[in-house]
Amino acid sequence: MSQKHLVKIKSTATGHIRYTTRNKKSVADKLELKKHDPISRKHEIYKETKK
Repeated sequence: MSQKHLVKIKSTATGHIRYTTRNKKSVADKLELKKHDPISRKHEIYKETKK
């Protein structure tokens, strides 16, 4: 995985942090994904934050 395309996403419900990649040329907005949160054991919205 290339380090320059690595972004940090944080759960809005519990604050759990994940890392994922994105294409910065084609995606101008910040990422907002639904992922499984192991703390709440549900699918929650994860938003991109600063590294």
